[in-house]
Amino acid sequence: MRILVVEDEAELAETIRDGLAREGFTVDLAHDGPDGLWTATESPHGAYDAIVLDIMLPGLSGYEVCRQLRSRQIWTPVLMLTAKDGEYDEADALDLGADDYMTKPFSFVLLIAHLRALIRRGAPERPAVLAAGDLTLDPAQRRVCRGDTQIPVTPREFALLEFLLRNRDRAVTKAAIIENVWDAHFSGDRNIVEVYVGYLRKKIDHPFGRNTIETVRGTGYRIAGNA
Repeated sequence: MRILVVEDEAELAETIRDGLAREGFTVDLAHDGPDGLWTATESPHGAYDAIVLDIMLPGLSGYEVCRQLRSRQIWTPVLMLTAKDGEYDEADALDLGADDYMTKPFSFVLLIAHLRALIRRGAPERPAVLAAGDLTLDPAQRRVCRGDTQIPVTPREFALLEFLLRNRDRAVTKAAIIENVWDAHFSGDRNIVEVYVGYLRKKIDHPFGRNTIETVRGTGYRIAGNA
């Protein structure tokens, strides 16, 4: 298994490489953002099984490297490393398409376990910007657009639209929507889903003559990929 480690602290990068090599991994190193991005996309070694990516890098931040990888439809699992410690840093990394997150200093045993878990999980598509036709949703920027027109939505509307887009082309039930957008223990009227679907349609569909959110009779709702 081949791993790319993008880390500007040379001593730490070598330590990670030596440790991973002892576990049977083949490891390439990059020490800044631009070199890491080039190696991940253009390296003659070919595709990597996973990328260990520091956030604070010279040239391009790890955030930007990850964003560009996902924008190029490169879905290699990314584990981000940072000296920062905070839920907003983790949320930013995950919103931009990272798969996992560890804070320095970290346990090498846990690093190995996280990497093996990522590799077992594989590399499903998880774009940084979700889209259906000319409708786009950017989780990191908290922005919804129809073409070049930005559409203001409430946090709950945003969460509902994000869930539907992440399940694009699949019909999702009201129960699944309640569990993922509201709460698994929600005890209110489940018709609240219909109310919020109506709110979204008035914002993302009706002004543009579209029918993005389809009602699937007897099941729930679906967004088609070419909406």
